Amino acid sequence: MRNALAAEWLKLRTVRAPYGLVAVIGLVLVSGALLSWLMVQDYDTSAAAEQARFASADSSVVITPVVQFLVAALGALVATSDPRLAALTAVPDRKRLLAAKTVLVAALAVVLGAAALAVSTGSSWLIMGDRPPPIAPWDGLGDVLPWTGAAVLSILVTGLAGLGIGLAVRSTAVTIVVVGLLLWGLPAITPMLPPPWHIDASAVMVPYLVWEVAGVVEDPPLGPVAAVACLLAYVMVTLSTGTVAFLRRDA
Repeated sequence: MRNALAAEWLKLRTVRAPYGLVAVIGLVLVSGALLSWLMVQDYDTSAAAEQARFASADSSVVITPVVQFLVAALGALVATSDPRLAALTAVPDRKRLLAAKTVLVAALAVVLGAAALAVSTGSSWLIMGDRPPPIAPWDGLGDVLPWTGAAVLSILVTGLAGLGIGLAVRSTAVTIVVVGLLLWGLPAITPMLPPPWHIDASAVMVPYLVWEVAGVVEDPPLGPVAAVACLLAYVMVTLSTGTVAFLRRDA
């Protein structure tokens, strides 16, 4: 297992795409901090009545969906970077190779997700300073941790989903399209459904599940436990499908 994991890590390090994805995450974080700063500057120069109508200047809310997508793309790269399964020459056991890919994607997703959320929430906190709500949404660290934990969990889920879909379809481009539909396409369509389907369908979309897991939504359709179960279902379905396709595929 250790050798398989080392081989997958070495293979990932030898291509340029992962470095590009990490660079884009860095650019997104800088853009998020700039957005927070601009909002705070606007807030400071607005009248009291207008200040009460401001949204939160927390940039992590903006950057989380982008990081979800980029980590899913990273999972797709791990799944599809070896289309001829040349790695089976070094690691003939497909189950061990699959386990190594899964552990690698999970570790990278948690590290990148935690780092991105720490930087975005930390920079937003520094920029907002001691300003009152609504521009500053937190009273203390206890208000931050549920949201950041839920966001990191969702990034882990999308990374593993990208891996599973990539293993199933064997195409990075197709995987990215499918992930885009899951993260942005379907969540944009479900609110247009007739009631009460629009609420039920929206409640199980990944972008909304993050808020439900964090427990920051008033009267949510799903509680935190049910929302976590839905996120885990995304992982189980995609990874199970990818596992079956990978184990049955001809080298």
